[in-house]
Amino acid sequence: MKLSLKAKQIEPSLTLAITAKAKKMKAEGIDVIGFGAGEPDFNTPENIQNAAIQAMEKGLTRYTPASGIIELKDVICEKFKKDNNLSYDSSQIIISTGAKQCLANVFKAILNPLDQVIVSTPYWVSYPELIRLADGVPVYVNSGEKNNFKYTLESLKSAVTNKTKAIIINSPNNPTGTLYSEEELILIANFCKENDIIIISDEIYEKLTYGDKKHISIASVSEDAYNRTIVINGVSKSYAMTGWRIGYAAGPKEIIKLMSNIQSHTTSNPNSIAQYAAIEAISGKQDTMEFMVNEFSDRKEYMINRIEKIKGISAIKPDGAFYVMINIDNLLNKKNNNDVIKDSLDFSRLLLEQEKVAVIPGDAFGVNNYIRLSYATSLDNIKEGLNRIEMFIGKII
Repeated sequence: MKLSLKAKQIEPSLTLAITAKAKKMKAEGIDVIGFGAGEPDFNTPENIQNAAIQAMEKGLTRYTPASGIIELKDVICEKFKKDNNLSYDSSQIIISTGAKQCLANVFKAILNPLDQVIVSTPYWVSYPELIRLADGVPVYVNSGEKNNFKYTLESLKSAVTNKTKAIIINSPNNPTGTLYSEEELILIANFCKENDIIIISDEIYEKLTYGDKKHISIASVSEDAYNRTIVINGVSKSYAMTGWRIGYAAGPKEIIKLMSNIQSHTTSNPNSIAQYAAIEAISGKQDTMEFMVNEFSDRKEYMINRIEKIKGISAIKPDGAFYVMINIDNLLNKKNNNDVIKDSLDFSRLLLEQEKVAVIPGDAFGVNNYIRLSYATSLDNIKEGLNRIEMFIGKII
């Protein structure tokens, strides 16, 4: 039986695989500290839960328009106006089953075979695979830790070709937590204008910024940027709604229409009940979300300060999201008992086996000398987990 060659080339998500393994070990009674989860450890706020219950009681459990209900689209338009100074109408909005489906839809809508998409390294694990599934080619740009792995004009010039169709911007970034400034976004927008490149701006961590750092959407920096940008967002991270699976995209009508057509033949509408819950999430009271952000900020500060005291590693200080990337370069090609640690996969495997700590190896994000830790877990877990990591590193010679 000859199966799809394209499907065979797609790699499973390493982050989901490691998280699943850690959960399995916990279920077996093993005391595992998990730093892998890409989701808040808080429950969905009560007002959002109640909105879902009310939707069910009203019988709002049937099919909706494939691209989502108008009530939610209108709320999203208001959100863009208030938060991002962006003016969209409902025909420029699509609601999907998570931001990931929005991304899959947009790649299918804009890419022809062998079209290239510029992706910064380290990248979220699904970007390359989603591009390949749409017959595109990911082109990786690594500007280095000294630039916080953000695009520079020089790195973009070295990556662009006559086949470049689009660029992905993820700010705040997963896995680094870095945030693009307005000046940096203007530079990227001008570059895309000069080279006629579509901008895909993944803003799923928009609300999760810390201190005086604020998220800016690249679509807001100029009229041209607005006209060539598809903004991707959702309620999963900001409102602890990862399982509800509601994402949304905004952009040029022509592209959104193609995305909607694709969705109508793949999954049709996103969950009706979750759409009504998302209305409450976006337009309702925000105090629980603000509390969650403050908690993440405290955990981040503790984690960074603690890592700075562990010899042999260093961290990229995040301005947003809920991740810390740790540089383990000084520990590679050294021994742990009889094992040589060649890369982040070896480091992560041995750490889980010996100290029962689950982290995500940088290989999942295209960099093999880093690991990613999520601080979307309790402060007690963070303290114990970092103590175990320090013990593990102390055994490496």
